[in-house]
Amino acid sequence: MLTTLRTQPESHVTPILALPLSRYAAWHAEQTAASRAWLGACGFTPGPGAFALLPGPEGQLAAVVLTDALDPWAWAALPQALPVGCYRIEGRLDRQEATRAALGWALGSYTFARYHRPEKTFATLLWPEGCDRGYVENAAAAIYLIRDLVNTPACDLGPAELADAARRLGEEFEAQVSVITGVDLLENNYPAVFAVGRASPRQPRLIDLRWGRKEDPRVSLVGKGVCFDTGGLNLKSGDTMRLMKKDMGGAAHALGLARMIMMAGLPIRLRVLIPAVENAVSGLALRPLDVIQTRKGLTIEVGDTDAEGRLVLCDALAEADREQPELLIDFATLTGAARAALGPDLPALFSNNDLLAAKLAAAADVEGDPLWRLPLWQPYRSGLRSKVADLSNIAEHRHAGAIMAALFLETFVNPTTPWLHFDIMAWNATTRPGRPEGGEAVGLRAVYALLAQRYDLPHQEIHVV
Repeated sequence: MLTTLRTQPESHVTPILALPLSRYAAWHAEQTAASRAWLGACGFTPGPGAFALLPGPEGQLAAVVLTDALDPWAWAALPQALPVGCYRIEGRLDRQEATRAALGWALGSYTFARYHRPEKTFATLLWPEGCDRGYVENAAAAIYLIRDLVNTPACDLGPAELADAARRLGEEFEAQVSVITGVDLLENNYPAVFAVGRASPRQPRLIDLRWGRKEDPRVSLVGKGVCFDTGGLNLKSGDTMRLMKKDMGGAAHALGLARMIMMAGLPIRLRVLIPAVENAVSGLALRPLDVIQTRKGLTIEVGDTDAEGRLVLCDALAEADREQPELLIDFATLTGAARAALGPDLPALFSNNDLLAAKLAAAADVEGDPLWRLPLWQPYRSGLRSKVADLSNIAEHRHAGAIMAALFLETFVNPTTPWLHFDIMAWNATTRPGRPEGGEAVGLRAVYALLAQRYDLPHQEIHVV
């Protein structure tokens, strides 16, 4: 899959000199007068991810100098920016640095080519000595999967196609996948999922993936799978509807994390639940102030049909929580309020367990995969009261929208269940090295690092239960 990382060199391999900023001045002083003059003429200034091409005596490319190479995104620029050819890293990198370099190169080589041929041929890199190749291949495959799913337009990725993606993943890792479709959701007590998806001719679904041994600790993932969100009868404007193919980004993250877990063979009993719907407009659509049932038995007054993600999630969370998992994690492109507070790159984290949240924050720092915890501020819970139902899906005011949504979801999780909730963007608004405009994985590497630290035991054979 990672065609831009090679084990065998081509006839000619160009070295990349990976220099910490602290060593650049000494290295520069050791170079020939011609090389120093060249760097000066190019206006090269050392800095994070800055690189320069160094010519040989015959005018050929002799080497590349890269400064502050500890950041994986510094490497991510190179596959597209360097002349096509084969490169190797020259310089002392420890295992973590080598792994980050290879992952950065892999992510910088991503392109979404389902509908057109790539315009650029990428440079290739020899696998860095000492890197964790298994992790790089695992993480890159998961991030590619997330990006591909989010980038696929709704015309080709509806609830059925999302279920097919889960089935393919299940087949690859011998996981068990079941899907409840259409009116069968009512018979199986997923009324909120059905209520949101019933307006679309593309029937709603509850996707359920299971993998692992009975004796291993339960970890459950839930992902919001709204394959397109018009807003329902509370119709979105054209500008805000434009990117709503990405409203299944939470489901993509759940599948991507599941891929990493299964590919690594982590000793956990995994379950993934994805409510997959299209929030459409028709005569069957939910109306404002309708009251719907939920799997937990609570009634919800629909204050806004555009707050549908929390409605489908509440049924899935209630089912996941029923099995009393040791850890419950959900991902959702849930609120514009989280983006207003933290921007597109910083996912909002909510948790009912301070120790768990602290460990995840530490893992995020180590991995360079940032997140920011927001509070489950209980005094705000009164804002979800309804005069005619157990609760409303929105508050009467527009303050603290991300917190209100998280408090709503918390209602469907037992206080004793360790729970992490991610409110994410799942999208790059602009192109940067290794992060092209389009679908993006956020928080994935941090959560996987937490799980690997918590559950990584000697490898044992994994089978479906």
